[in-house]
Amino acid sequence: MIKVALVGTGKMGELIRQKIEDTDGIYFVGAMDPMNPEADHSLTQLGSFDVIIDFSHPDNLKSIGAYAEKHRVPLVIATTGFSNDQILYIKKLAENMPVVYTANCSLGITVLTKVLEEIGQVLSQDFDIEIIEKHHNKKLDAPSGTAKMLAAAVDPHKEYAQNFGRSGNGKREKEIGIHAVRGGNIVGEHTVIFAGEDEILELTHKAGSKQIFANGALKAARFAVNQPPGLYDMNDVLFG
Repeated sequence: MIKVALVGTGKMGELIRQKIEDTDGIYFVGAMDPMNPEADHSLTQLGSFDVIIDFSHPDNLKSIGAYAEKHRVPLVIATTGFSNDQILYIKKLAENMPVVYTANCSLGITVLTKVLEEIGQVLSQDFDIEIIEKHHNKKLDAPSGTAKMLAAAVDPHKEYAQNFGRSGNGKREKEIGIHAVRGGNIVGEHTVIFAGEDEILELTHKAGSKQIFANGALKAARFAVNQPPGLYDMNDVLFG
């Protein structure tokens, strides 16, 4: 039986709780959220557990990391919007415990990322690359962490500049355009466009609901509890 503690009490937290209750071999010990006055504010209040899943806010990283480092508890971090310093901190944590860090827990996005690694090697020299991401009007960070992850998959050696929300006059350089749309209740949609001479290849992933992220997070939790210290992502979870 895997005991899960959750950081974050929003919609994703509720979906994860429901998913755990419907899944054999995994148990929900509780959720904490420093930004929710009605929730527990410390992981120590939740008792003992085997893994932490974080779907909250970058401001919570230090407190989560301090607890995980002290108790050597595996982490699944699915929060986005971290600064470069915070990402370095996550990598430092992974020296002491298994950390699955991902901008998107979706299994479909994980497969898309794998495919883009292959396609990028073949098409990037002859095709222009653009990424369009769409999310609901409550999403805070733009572009999405997933869009950045897809750009990294296409351009692993950072040979291209990233142009966020292109504007003004100027010739296209060696760049990947990344564009954010915010509106309504769009769960999440990401399209990568390879535009060449007389042909266009588009790869699109659409999230029908946030349930896909809960499903992926539980897969990541099951993976994390059986790993040695190290930094992992959803590619490791699915493909080893």
